[in-house]
Amino acid sequence: MIPQPITFQQLKKPNAWQIELKNAFDHPVELLDFLNIKQVDQGVLFPEYDLSQEFKIRVPRPFAELMQPKNPLDPLLLQVLPLKIENQSAPGFEKDPLNEINGQTNPLPGLLHKFSSRVLLTLTGACAVHCRFCFRRHFPYQDNTPGLSNIDKVLTYIEKYPSINEIILSGGDPLSAPDGYLAQVFEKIKTLTQIKIIRFHTRFPIIIPQRITPELINLFKQSSESGLKIVIVLHCNHPNELSSDLAASLSLINPFVTLLNQTVLLKNINDTAEILIRLSEKLFQWGVLPYYLHSLDKVTGTHHFEVPLSDAKKIVRALYQNLPGYLVPRFVQEVPGLDSKYPISCFD
Repeated sequence: MIPQPITFQQLKKPNAWQIELKNAFDHPVELLDFLNIKQVDQGVLFPEYDLSQEFKIRVPRPFAELMQPKNPLDPLLLQVLPLKIENQSAPGFEKDPLNEINGQTNPLPGLLHKFSSRVLLTLTGACAVHCRFCFRRHFPYQDNTPGLSNIDKVLTYIEKYPSINEIILSGGDPLSAPDGYLAQVFEKIKTLTQIKIIRFHTRFPIIIPQRITPELINLFKQSSESGLKIVIVLHCNHPNELSSDLAASLSLINPFVTLLNQTVLLKNINDTAEILIRLSEKLFQWGVLPYYLHSLDKVTGTHHFEVPLSDAKKIVRALYQNLPGYLVPRFVQEVPGLDSKYPISCFD
């Protein structure tokens, strides 16, 4: 069913997303109790789970409500449940697999300059949910969020590179920042006439659809009317993440933004052609085009999510056989030092 548009009046109060974030599950046992899951072997969870650990659990209730009760193998649950296997080492997996924490790639706090036409701003270290496969789970955000006071330095840096025409707001998740803060960031960016596109990399609307507030919609609308292109790249890994609430929220920003999606290929979660076909078709129904299918970034603690490359290629070939070309995401990996994402050929 094609989602029906909703009005501003149907939106929940603007701070609803902050309340959901504050009330997120922060302990695996609480989440499992909510899902009425009793058969999980406690030995597979983090031993004596410590809330002060470096990468603790965070799962807002709207996302948890999309999980299947009594199913310890639910594909959404497996993305967020901290497991003991994360403490094991694996060859080729390291804390900074994309080589982001260095002076050349990271010339200023909060700025990543990898590609010629675009830069990435780690606007915040906060996320709506803590995905266990996150490639920045060890990233030093305490030293790498610019704040409004340092964004001017970032803009001065950008001016030295006329080829840069796009700023990617990332993190963390840029939509963790309040609307007022985002508006101030936009105003600063607009002073650079060379910038034509602002791109968001965000999982927030998937996790808490109420994040699409009237203020955020107005910000996108005004920016679009001023000639600044806004691109929203969602991060959805499984069709079960696409809720009716999300569809309604996306219908409000669709007229003012370009909506894309990126997916990470994850073992036992979305590693079949059937799941990815359903995801692409449902995204398109929601007004979102599939953009990237990422090979797993090999960050420490994530090796149990890796899909063998030979299996991945078979899956992608099946996508080409069963979907029109515009619904097949580009299968890519990021290789440090290259000037773009590296496309993985599936037909050799």
